[in-house]
Amino acid sequence: MPQSLPTELYTAQQVRDLDQIAIQERGIPGIKLMKSAGRSVFDEINHRWPGSPITIFCGAGNNGGDGYIVAALALENRLPVQLIQLASPEKLTGDACTAYEYALSVGVPMTPFSDCLDLQVGVIIDALLGTGLSGQVREPYAQAIRLINHSGLPVVAVDIPSGLSSDTGAALEAAVKANMTVTFIGLKQGLLTGRGPALCGELVYNDLSVPADIFDGVKHTATRLDRQDLMASFPSRHRDAHKGDFGHVLVIGGDEGYGGAVAMAAEAALRTGAGLVSVVTRPEHVSAILARRPELMVKGVASGQELVPLLSSPTVLVVGPGLGQSPWSEQMLQQAVSTGLPMVLDADALNIVSGGRVIPNPGNANWVITPHPGEAARLLGITNTEVQADRFAAVRALHKIFNCAVVLKGAGSLVCTAGDQPVGVCTAGNPGMASGGMGDALSGIIGALLAQGLPSDIALPMGVCLHAEAADMAVASDGERGVLATDLFGPLRHLVNE
Repeated sequence: MPQSLPTELYTAQQVRDLDQIAIQERGIPGIKLMKSAGRSVFDEINHRWPGSPITIFCGAGNNGGDGYIVAALALENRLPVQLIQLASPEKLTGDACTAYEYALSVGVPMTPFSDCLDLQVGVIIDALLGTGLSGQVREPYAQAIRLINHSGLPVVAVDIPSGLSSDTGAALEAAVKANMTVTFIGLKQGLLTGRGPALCGELVYNDLSVPADIFDGVKHTATRLDRQDLMASFPSRHRDAHKGDFGHVLVIGGDEGYGGAVAMAAEAALRTGAGLVSVVTRPEHVSAILARRPELMVKGVASGQELVPLLSSPTVLVVGPGLGQSPWSEQMLQQAVSTGLPMVLDADALNIVSGGRVIPNPGNANWVITPHPGEAARLLGITNTEVQADRFAAVRALHKIFNCAVVLKGAGSLVCTAGDQPVGVCTAGNPGMASGGMGDALSGIIGALLAQGLPSDIALPMGVCLHAEAADMAVASDGERGVLATDLFGPLRHLVNE
């Protein structure tokens, strides 16, 4: 039976280490694990698409071996099955060869791959490449992947969609787009970030009944974030509490034409429970922000000098929403940095930092930075493509350079709060969040959590999870298209009071 997703996430090599502990130290035959994996995949197919014909694409490695097991089980259960071989049987070794011989012995029909295959009905099983992939996908595997993707049929990936990196979440030029991925033993970190969520479809996990203590022998490199666990650090409020107990967030930004960004960040901070929230922006935005949310304290300033007296009372600064990159913007950031206060840096604050003019030696343990991949690329001096090619390396590099807590936003947002700790992966959220203002809301949420006394290693992952789960609640009734950042505020208030 499928199980809930585990918290610990692993690289491909770490999963191979787990396999070896199970096989060599615990005496579990490799073919037994392979048969358990095949059974797990077959059971999912039989449950979701009962009675459907099955076409299985098998490669040369253990992933292909899993496919041979699925084919044998399908035939034994009298289902129509065809097996497409991308590697000749002579190339199969070890457990994969044993699985092939088992499938052969029960009479599974096997056909060498051809681009003339007729794929019109049933379910396709991707057992081509698995986690051992390195470099580009070569022919005929790339051709098989294109054929699978163009078939229009449901696709189930064995362990991982072929062409997806299990370590980084990046996809090669040819990668299977699955409706479901059934993965085993160690949950691979690349399944949950970058292109992983888009290519995996529904993710099903099975530990294959290996002894639980084998996981003690391999240190995991990433962790799936759990908001409810994090919320245990959120203290309840005393009956005699007052607004001063919950911090004062000052949001700085809103250059000409961008007043909405600071308004959204500030309201998100209010809805997350900050006691006081102030806004410093261009003077022309003051009336509109107050009209929308009178609980905010809003001040218009024309220069950095006018900002100085407003910096004495806040607990936390949020700098960047709608900030722009004008001389006014640079003055705002410069004065904010000079306070030494805890600070959330987002949007154009990060772009100014990456320019190196205003803050020659940026970085502070009191900072939290929240870049999307484009901003991360500018901070690291690389391309957006390079960031997305290895999001885990990028978020760790940002933490090392700026000596602060970092979230790298995107599908499967990554959180790094300490260089020697696993990277956190947020698995909540949806494509409806691809709209303007979502990042502004996140910065306000994180600022409010910091203001309420949570350390950054709790406030940042908790804020990311609250933001993503609020978005999931916002789309639950009306769908993903047309979701606004302000739609998150009602669900957000619900979540912080759970």
